[in-house]
Amino acid sequence: MAADLSQIVKAYDVRGVVPDQWDESLAELFGAAFVAVTQADAIVVGHDMRPSSPGLSAAFARGAAALGADVTLIGLCSTDQLYYASGALDLPGAMFTASHNPAQYNGIKMCRKGAAPVGQDTGLAEIRELVERWSEQGAPAVAPKAGTIVERETLTDYAAHLKALVDLTAIRPLKVVVDAGNGMGGHTVPTVFEGLPLDLVPMYFELDGTFPNHEANPLDPANIVDLQARVIAEGADLGLAFDGDADRCFVVDERGEPVSPSAITALVAARELARHPGGTVIHNLITSWSVPEVVRENGGTPVRTRVGHSFIKQEMAATGAIFGGEHSAHYYFADFWNADTGMLAALHVLAALGGQQGTLSALVAQYDRYAGSGEINSTVDDQTARAAAVRAAYEGQDGLTLDELDGLTVTAQDWWFNLRASNTEPLLRLNVEARDAATMAKVRDEVLALVRG
Repeated sequence: MAADLSQIVKAYDVRGVVPDQWDESLAELFGAAFVAVTQADAIVVGHDMRPSSPGLSAAFARGAAALGADVTLIGLCSTDQLYYASGALDLPGAMFTASHNPAQYNGIKMCRKGAAPVGQDTGLAEIRELVERWSEQGAPAVAPKAGTIVERETLTDYAAHLKALVDLTAIRPLKVVVDAGNGMGGHTVPTVFEGLPLDLVPMYFELDGTFPNHEANPLDPANIVDLQARVIAEGADLGLAFDGDADRCFVVDERGEPVSPSAITALVAARELARHPGGTVIHNLITSWSVPEVVRENGGTPVRTRVGHSFIKQEMAATGAIFGGEHSAHYYFADFWNADTGMLAALHVLAALGGQQGTLSALVAQYDRYAGSGEINSTVDDQTARAAAVRAAYEGQDGLTLDELDGLTVTAQDWWFNLRASNTEPLLRLNVEARDAATMAKVRDEVLALVRG
């Protein structure tokens, strides 16, 4: 019987419950399909700290080797460390992780050589089709000569590459609290921070895929409460929180206050434009108005795109952009094969803060100019009907522009909002921004009343 992969093959990756929705036998078929679709003669494979990750990644490697590909296993790593390996070794790669999902989940993030994304339109649909066919008809014929499987250490080189991109040697000493959430930041941070003028206060660095302390998703305010309290208690200069696979980084200032990912995007954009004058910077349509403003003020060209890493990476490649940022704390760098790395963004923040005498809150104030709602999710019976009701309420009003680049964006002189449907859940996601908090709250409440009917 063919496996039903409709619930686990998402827009950008594979993700589901182990062993209920997928297991090592399917992982082996995914490895074979990955090689068949990418036509790779060699690949690199890494995994996170989840209990099921070593077995799944080993099965994937066996499937790839059976079709003749040589496999380099880099073992425990963050997702951006896997992207580093894909870029530095010029090999397609597969990372076994379910990011911030609960312990029973696992998944695969795949890329072509040079960390180029594999999504629905760039190979993932074909991979799914092959796995479904083989699960029904039997495994594919093995290659005349099986590929080799070898192990390689990449953490040291990954850390050296990052530190070569941001000079931290001359910064003033900083005290930084890092909450790794029992995820892969606990593996990468000690090596990346080694030798830097940083007083590191580690939190939850023990690798534990059951996430015993809190969910490894720093975008949920409940998951940074411990970090906020520790920053204040330690009198630290800042706090950093990484998600489960440590490709996203969230920042807390010296007061324990969260720093908007849009402000971080603007700060890093200004630094990258100083290195690459006149460069292009990508931002998704949910980032703050402050991002394109700062880009223009620093002589760059802002380009607005849809939400999602495949869109950001495609636009970066098409425009030759130097940097890209998302509201979700994903940060993309041309110097990192257009891939996202929260660690490199964190190093930029440390360099900017340590290069002057003021506090982080004072530093980011220039980049945090508007009042934002954050992302608000509403469960609805009919996404299309509720979105249409919102559109009807604003369409035709004087002084408003509407666009549908990604969901519905309505823009006025003093505010904007975006309403998008989730691809995986019966949700509508609302983001509102305005020039002041009162206007933001008024618009937010008006739209939510329409959404929730």
